[in-house]
Amino acid sequence: MEKPILVFQTDFTYKEGAVCAMYGVVKTVDRSLEIMDGSHELPQYDTWSASYRLYQSMNFWPEGTIFVSVVDPGVGTARRACVAKTADGYYIVTPDNGALTHIKKYVGITEVREIDETINRLKGKGTEGVAIFHGRDLFGYCAARLASGIITYEQVGATYPLDEIVTHPILEPTLSTNKIEGIFEINDPNFGNLWTNIPLSMMSEAGFNYGDMINVEIKHNGETKFNQPVLFHKSFGMAKKGEPIIYNNELMKVSMAVSMGNFVEKYHCDFGSDWTVTFTK
Repeated sequence: MEKPILVFQTDFTYKEGAVCAMYGVVKTVDRSLEIMDGSHELPQYDTWSASYRLYQSMNFWPEGTIFVSVVDPGVGTARRACVAKTADGYYIVTPDNGALTHIKKYVGITEVREIDETINRLKGKGTEGVAIFHGRDLFGYCAARLASGIITYEQVGATYPLDEIVTHPILEPTLSTNKIEGIFEINDPNFGNLWTNIPLSMMSEAGFNYGDMINVEIKHNGETKFNQPVLFHKSFGMAKKGEPIIYNNELMKVSMAVSMGNFVEKYHCDFGSDWTVTFTK
């Protein structure tokens, strides 16, 4: 049988040797293991973004892939280190600090095990006294042992109740006649697009169609930051260069961009529960 692929995401960047050290540990366990990068540019300490990026990409990998997600502001504290098994057959090795939020809600987690550090922590490299690099000494090492077949999933450690998994609140959009209210829940940082929590299906329920001009009001903590009509269409090029557009993103969520521009920079907006957006006829 083929060994599972390991996919890593962190907030480490490539500015120093942390990613290199993690991958070295994996290859020391089993040189045949395939390692792929999700992202190492997640916002620092942002466990919400870690959760969202897992949800964004996991479904497109082969079943059985093991994801190692390390955004860990509580490293070395009492927060749990775990391996979760998803309802669709993937594994996530991560601190249990909110990084499982979206997968638990939208995919489902069938079992979660706390990593037994007496068995599945790196030894013999002079790292026993290190408390601040679990990405290398615990998560990467345990994931490699699991992927290589040295341990089974049951040997990761003891199970604990699914309702003890730490999650962030997920806000839902609201729909009324000719009006939808939601939030910007994540961004596309390279292009400056902002993704809402509003599913495309809700736009048709509200009576909005591709080609419509929709009134958009964006507020930050109740203060209006943007208020103007915007074209709603299926892709960026439907708007003139430099103009804003409402479009359907890769996860079937309504989003905002500037055609061949940067919405975040141009209009000084961002994402989070304090950034609300309202669409009206």
